[in-house]
Amino acid sequence: MTLSEEATDRLADVVELQPTKNSELQDRWGMESGSEVHQYLENELGDYYFRDDNSLIRATAEAADLVDVEPGIESDPEDDGVPSKIRVPELQARIVAVLAGPEERSESVVSVLHSLRDEYDIDPEAEDVRSGLQSLRRKGVVEVEYRTVPTFRLTVERDDLEVSVSDAD
Repeated sequence: MTLSEEATDRLADVVELQPTKNSELQDRWGMESGSEVHQYLENELGDYYFRDDNSLIRATAEAADLVDVEPGIESDPEDDGVPSKIRVPELQARIVAVLAGPEERSESVVSVLHSLRDEYDIDPEAEDVRSGLQSLRRKGVVEVEYRTVPTFRLTVERDDLEVSVSDAD
């Protein structure tokens, strides 16, 4: 199956963002709905992606070989699959930099938002921070603890995780 330039670019997004959801790809691709993303995946990239046990979108090994993009996550096989490298949008990289570590008390979205404001002098929307935390959770580097509100912390020591910023946000 030969892919168009657009399909190859979008396949690179799947490789980079995996594991991901329709909504993340919808935002990246500027589509109107998750259904439109699903339809595109099925019609254009059907041989190159699959859904894991949690219904998250992942690229096949062939897809990763086909595009010249670093995978969104890399894990050390000796470390129970905990990611050792992640490629994420800049906001997510900043979230990793300010979020509570594995041994610290988990933080709410609002707490992380205030840390981002203090550390980077930025003012992202709370929903963007929540979405970033959930994306990092899907990558296995953030865990959630449910108290009065969901709270988050890293699953891996910051020094044991290499974070690089992807080209597109």
